Amino acid sequence: MREVRKPMVLNVNDHVANRYMVSKMLKNAGMQVSEASTGREAMDLAADPASKPDLIVLDVRLPDISGFEVCRRLKADPRTKDIKILHTSATFVTSDNRVEGVEAGADGYLTQPFEPQDLIASVRALLRLHEAEANLVARNGLLVEADRRKDEFLAMLAHELRNPLAALHMGLPVLERFPPHDELEQQTRDIMRRQLTLLARLVDDLLDVSRVTRGRIELHREPMELGKLVARVAGVMRQRVAEPRQQQLRVELPPGSVPVFADSGRIEQVLTNLLDNASKYSDPGTAIDVRLTAQGGHAELVVRDHGIGIDARTLPTIFDLFAQATRSLDRSHGGLGIGLTLAKGLIDLHGGTIAATSAGLGLGTELRIRLPLHAHGELVAAPVKEEPAAPGRRKILVVDDNEDGRKMLRKLCELHGHEVSEAADGLEGVRRALADRPDVAFVDIGLPGIDGYEVARRVRAQLDGHSPLLIALSGYGSPEHRDRAHEAGFDEHIIKPIKLANLRRIVGAAQPKAE
Repeated sequence: MREVRKPMVLNVNDHVANRYMVSKMLKNAGMQVSEASTGREAMDLAADPASKPDLIVLDVRLPDISGFEVCRRLKADPRTKDIKILHTSATFVTSDNRVEGVEAGADGYLTQPFEPQDLIASVRALLRLHEAEANLVARNGLLVEADRRKDEFLAMLAHELRNPLAALHMGLPVLERFPPHDELEQQTRDIMRRQLTLLARLVDDLLDVSRVTRGRIELHREPMELGKLVARVAGVMRQRVAEPRQQQLRVELPPGSVPVFADSGRIEQVLTNLLDNASKYSDPGTAIDVRLTAQGGHAELVVRDHGIGIDARTLPTIFDLFAQATRSLDRSHGGLGIGLTLAKGLIDLHGGTIAATSAGLGLGTELRIRLPLHAHGELVAAPVKEEPAAPGRRKILVVDDNEDGRKMLRKLCELHGHEVSEAADGLEGVRRALADRPDVAFVDIGLPGIDGYEVARRVRAQLDGHSPLLIALSGYGSPEHRDRAHEAGFDEHIIKPIKLANLRRIVGAAQPKAE
């Protein structure tokens, strides 16, 4: 049977008789008691882990330092701030003295003389509070550790999911070298492309919502024209989502400019989530309305659907993590319940607001976003996207321990006329880089032997000014991983799966090495 630990109480009083009586009362109540006759002695005992008490019965009048000052110092010290302090006094008994004790951090105050039952009841009450607070601190520590492990798990999950995603994503362009044989093959390709895009977005959203809730999202804000972004995103979602579901996506934009200071990629992510939700929770043949206005110093973006709606009980929690308007067993609407949480977090970071309204089940939902208008500075003109000219033949090295992803990237590069070598671990990757002198090296971060960071460092050091364009191609996408990649010597950090346009851009930017 486990022995119950007796609470430890430090009795501080310079009056010998009073100190003896209080100690006797506490011991008779089953408590361990240590004693001190000065303030300095009390602080030394309290700061020593071997003698640290759970509670201090502290007389206000001491020969060296007042009990008020002792209390203030103990509560200010991280080592002793959790100790409960019960002030006692036979001299300082006015209400002002009690207030001074409370302001010094005391947890209770007794005026001498007092009955044994009054002392024991006060001490036990404070000890219960001390135990409850200690339990909360312990639970909080467990929650912090669980949250850390969760973040590590999500990062590893993303890495493991992005490896097969990358192989599949790079396999599609290989299949699309030739026209489809029939309509069935074309439909199959379209389905694969849509589902891969959806899966990649789900993985990104899962990680982003974790970063948003911890305040670790970095915004890259600049003056931008919101109307152009809305029109572009709506056009993409009309083709990708609305038309396949036989829905109308109607967009109403103001005649003038709607300038905001925002991260265009993140605002696009929010609008994509809202339009996908609106379509997912609406029946075929219904309409989805998008309206953008500028008024009162704010841009207002409204997405209105005529779908299943939200009941009054669910509406206040719709932006909570993992909340969904419906939880049917068939999961016909899909999703992880994180899209609106992510949207709210991103809009909050922009200094805006997002709100949801619904008249009830079956009556549709309206999401309303407000962002501050940008009144100063000129809008950054969006660069005209031109199809880059096909780069000449390049020497490319692919270092990845995932065989399918490595071979698919190799095949994709070879189809574009490049010479490609490959390595399955970090040490072999360094040897290949030194022997082949590639123009571009795509290096995975999580490699056996030595990791991708060390590969980059060794290649940079040993090839000096003749090292290749080093690209970290990884499933790890946190700012920490990106910063580590740049510190190790990578020119760029790309999250898997790499897009074909990105691949062309990178290879085209690489300068061929002189033979």
